Amino acid sequence: MSADQMSIGEMLAATVPMARTLNLEFLETTPERAVVELPDQAEYHNHVGGPHAGAMFTLGESASGAIALAAFGDQLSRAVPLAVSADIAYKKLAMGRVRATATLGRPVADVVAELDAGQRPEFPVAIALTREDGAVTGEMSVTWTLRPNEPKQGATSPAGTGASE
Repeated sequence: MSADQMSIGEMLAATVPMARTLNLEFLETTPERAVVELPDQAEYHNHVGGPHAGAMFTLGESASGAIALAAFGDQLSRAVPLAVSADIAYKKLAMGRVRATATLGRPVADVVAELDAGQRPEFPVAIALTREDGAVTGEMSVTWTLRPNEPKQGATSPAGTGASE
């Protein structure tokens, strides 16, 4: 299967081993929203029988990464999406399957316009972590950036003055 034929979930699992390790299930991935589930797996439980905080963090971060790929995958030839910062708050005990629903916090066109202008744009992603009964067990935010790729050796800037300027 080529990269063009891979789903966002398959691409993330292929390039981010931790997402693959946790058996995350990518249920929905669009440029505005991603829904990812962490199955109930005893090997990732904490001392009270629910998913470990680290597994929940990885779930939320993976959902935010799915949005980054869905929204900006067409920019990968010129920029790399990177997480800049993340915050998580654990609200209630999570038990069983946990779902992360991530939402993009800026219009895609605005982020791409900044990239087009030679800037390194940042964009927030908000994530709600919920149990199967719908209770919010955690809230997370991840700020991402699109880091422009370095020009290739010998390449010149559009003005022809060289990449180092």
